[in-house]
Amino acid sequence: MMLYRQFATQEEIDKEYDVERSVPDFQRYVEFNINESKKARDELECLLDVPFGPTVEETLDIFPAQDPDAPILVFIHGGYWRANRSKEFSWVARGPVALGFTVVITNYALCPKVTLPEITRQSRAAIAWVRRSSKTFSGSRRRIYVAGHSAGGHQVAMLLHTRWMDDYGLPRDAIRGGFAISGLFDLQPLRFSWLQPILQLAEDIVQTQSPLLRLPDRAPPLFVSAGGAESSELRRQSADYLHAWKAAGLRGWSFEQPEANHFMAIAGFVDKESKLCASLKRVVETCEAG
Repeated sequence: MMLYRQFATQEEIDKEYDVERSVPDFQRYVEFNINESKKARDELECLLDVPFGPTVEETLDIFPAQDPDAPILVFIHGGYWRANRSKEFSWVARGPVALGFTVVITNYALCPKVTLPEITRQSRAAIAWVRRSSKTFSGSRRRIYVAGHSAGGHQVAMLLHTRWMDDYGLPRDAIRGGFAISGLFDLQPLRFSWLQPILQLAEDIVQTQSPLLRLPDRAPPLFVSAGGAESSELRRQSADYLHAWKAAGLRGWSFEQPEANHFMAIAGFVDKESKLCASLKRVVETCEAG
């Protein structure tokens, strides 16, 4: 009996989805995140721990551009919804800020303290706050873009599925475009993984929080990327989602990173000259061209 697709055991699923074990030197990436993020906060102008919601975890860090009409990039970190915080990803602001973006890095509560629907609510609340509060920092509320990595890529998709007018009283184009990197779009296999006791994925959560299972009728453009050195399942998740997205009549493109592993897939954000930052610029150009 198969648990999911061609996988019959938890061990087979874990091998595909345990990203920390997919590299021989995971601790190196942890140390990079901590050390380079501290340097970024020391060297870049920033507004830290700005509250956007009622709970203690609902804060964001803002790295403003000089131009009051700058595009705003909201970045959502990964960690399988159960690890990391905004402070470990301050370094992501370096490249986009150098390109003239205001960068907003969100923090959110983690599982098992909360479940995925609450994390999605917090991400949506962060966007609503940015939209309504952009006059308090440099950046245009009409030029909001979202990017996320891993679990953050999942949140990007959920944000693009949001009914902004119906649920928040905001324009339907509150977000102009999305960039989902190494995202998770079908949560079904995670129910059979080592993550299940932490994520508590009931069937209703899988159905409502799997972007692949509930495509929107309309949405802004989406760029999807995954590293070529990632597991076949993570690459498939991105490919399947983009295929379904385009089949639904929505605009979407992919950005190839053939040599990147799961953690290196966002490394380009550190350098404005990187291919990843060039792709980010292309997101904005594509979305604003109409």
